[in-house]
Amino acid sequence: MREFAKGSFALRQAPRPLRLIYVAFLLLVGIGVVTELGFEIERIGLTPAHVAAYYRGGEAGTVMMFPKTFGQLLEVTHAHAFMMAVIFLTLAHLFASTSTSRAMQGTVLGATFVGMVGNLAAPWLTRYGAAWCAWILLVSWGAQGAGSVVMIAVSTRECLGSPGHGP
Repeated sequence: MREFAKGSFALRQAPRPLRLIYVAFLLLVGIGVVTELGFEIERIGLTPAHVAAYYRGGEAGTVMMFPKTFGQLLEVTHAHAFMMAVIFLTLAHLFASTSTSRAMQGTVLGATFVGMVGNLAAPWLTRYGAAWCAWILLVSWGAQGAGSVVMIAVSTRECLGSPGHGP
């Protein structure tokens, strides 16, 4: 993290061993993003009806689900808020240190952050608000996932590129 404190830090200019550490981190985060998608598909479902049934209770196919309790939502939100913040902070630092335009960085970082906030808030809204709030969660998953994939791909490309040269 000391490298980030330098005002002129550029990912492509970082020492090769440091860039390889970042690539290993990015690989692990990439696996996390893929498994998160698998969880969302397998456990929850990708339709508003499935999302609403998962949080509010109901039937999804032949499976009966019970509403998520306040305690269950609190536990998941607590764990996710901390982990998502650390992952976002690290990915954002790496991505902001790439040669990507500031406008593109702002767009990707903003969309990813909004997606993460929605990912934390929408289960509560869906469970205690209205079933249509499931749409907020689905859109949030898309924004968070797409933004994370862009940050991982661009940062990895820059880590693996030659220092001071194009990708």
